[in-house]
Amino acid sequence: MSLTASAGARELELPRHPSRLVPTIVAVLVGAVILGAALALPIPWNDLGSLPGQVAHYLGLMFASPDWEMLPQALFETWRSISMAWIGAIGCVVVSIPLGMMAANGVGPLWVRLPLRGLFAVIRAVPEVIIALLLLTVTGLTPFTGALALAIAGIGTQAKWVYETIESVQEGASEAVRAAGGTTAEITRWALWPAAAPALLSFALYRFEINIRTSAVLGLVGAGGIGSMLANYTNFRQWDTVGMLLIVVVLATMLMDAVSGAIRRRIMRGPRARASVNSKEESPDVARAR
Repeated sequence: MSLTASAGARELELPRHPSRLVPTIVAVLVGAVILGAALALPIPWNDLGSLPGQVAHYLGLMFASPDWEMLPQALFETWRSISMAWIGAIGCVVVSIPLGMMAANGVGPLWVRLPLRGLFAVIRAVPEVIIALLLLTVTGLTPFTGALALAIAGIGTQAKWVYETIESVQEGASEAVRAAGGTTAEITRWALWPAAAPALLSFALYRFEINIRTSAVLGLVGAGGIGSMLANYTNFRQWDTVGMLLIVVVLATMLMDAVSGAIRRRIMRGPRARASVNSKEESPDVARAR
């Protein structure tokens, strides 16, 4: 009887409440770091009250009456930025897909995977602007510099997406090709690539979307495109023209994002079955004849 009672008492014993000491210490340290960083910056805290009024003033200068006389040139420079982003995306994808596949587990050997992943990490650590500034000394102030900078900077992230996608593919098809005597190259071609291709193409289009936004920033450092035009008119304080350029940049970016997003959704969903639609549109005579 005593044994049964002791067993019942152990079953009714509630677990201990988890300690919150470690999360509390971490939260306090993070808050202290944020507060210290804010106090270390030379921020004129007394001028923060006038900041909304100044923002409203300059927004009025830019968008109250935009100067549309420079619209043809703005559209041309926007097209140059989009072309720069597209060329950079193509160069990035062409290089990153084979290198990313070689960096995936089960495809490349260890002595190949580790250096490639280290190279991708180094590329990801360098911003596009820094790469463009380094290339300016070699290629000069041309849109090709921006396209090349976008291509090089995108390899780190794009290749990481590639080998992570390859590693997440189910192993059923790979095991079937391996059981049939396939080599690593054949496994990659006939098992891994068909399964990962939709996701990789979607990532490629997403890289194009990122390049469109980044190309405007690269123009600020002299890489050409709409960013260079925006920087020039901002330096001359021609706010009505700056407002027009911002409107063009926002609308062009939203349009390209919408088109690219629709294509990406189409790739990921695949072709839709139309059998049910066609069967509804058939006439009764055709259906009876079948």
